[in-house]
Amino acid sequence: MDGLTQSHTGRSGFPPAYLDRVGSSFTDFLAQAAPDLLPSRRPVPGVQAGDLTPHGTTIVAVTYGGGVLMGGDRRATMGNLISSRDIEKVYPADSWSVIGIAGAAGIAIEMVRLYQVELEHYEKIEGLTLSLDGKANRLAQMIRGNLGAALQGLAVVPLFAGFDLDAAEGATPGRIFSYDVTGGNYEERGYAAVGSGSLFAKNSLKKTWRSGLDAGAATRTVVEALYDAADDDSATGGPDPVRRLYPIVYRVDAEGAVRLTDAEVAEVADAIIEERAAADRENVDRGA
Repeated sequence: MDGLTQSHTGRSGFPPAYLDRVGSSFTDFLAQAAPDLLPSRRPVPGVQAGDLTPHGTTIVAVTYGGGVLMGGDRRATMGNLISSRDIEKVYPADSWSVIGIAGAAGIAIEMVRLYQVELEHYEKIEGLTLSLDGKANRLAQMIRGNLGAALQGLAVVPLFAGFDLDAAEGATPGRIFSYDVTGGNYEERGYAAVGSGSLFAKNSLKKTWRSGLDAGAATRTVVEALYDAADDDSATGGPDPVRRLYPIVYRVDAEGAVRLTDAEVAEVADAIIEERAAADRENVDRGA
């Protein structure tokens, strides 16, 4: 029985944690049944490990009239090296929310998977969907549990966004939440960005975002912000027409979370590239 003695199991052969209802949190259940599987319970390295692990970089999110959009570039870096050109950094958290990762990629992806199970487990136990504020708070608790690793350079700083099913009439249903490494939870208004290119992305969003955008204009705003971030931040990957690698963008509205197709994102990115190239050619001609 994998080392479990009779004193540790019930009549059915399962440990008590599997039989006792300890709540709707899968993370709390795992803390009792198999704590070594939680990222926060693993030994923390005694040296700074930040430059030794792949890191995801820039994530942006914007609200629009029908909900919220989130996009992320495809590059992961390890120190001054590009460790991956096609990593995925934006994931559906559940049917009505998405999460984008920045920071230590391996830990971040594991945290996303655990978070997805956490939300699914709550829904199965309670028979209803957790509120958007509740989802944001659950994620904050998981980030707080990773504080020890964060202090050793393995920080995970996600961006969370979703469609608020309980939004008051007339209120914007799309909402965005950002975090710090201690688990601090902050609701953003209109737009937000995290990661190494976030400063440049936010500067772009300040100029292109406005309240009441439609889905098409909001998609362009997201892709253009990532393009501008890649222009000034070496850790952020821009659109790559040669390899056909484009940002991953999710839209969350009244129909749920949907990933935009590569063709849809490519059409927007290629239009931006062509416009920038035409502007550069015109400036060169004027200079000549």
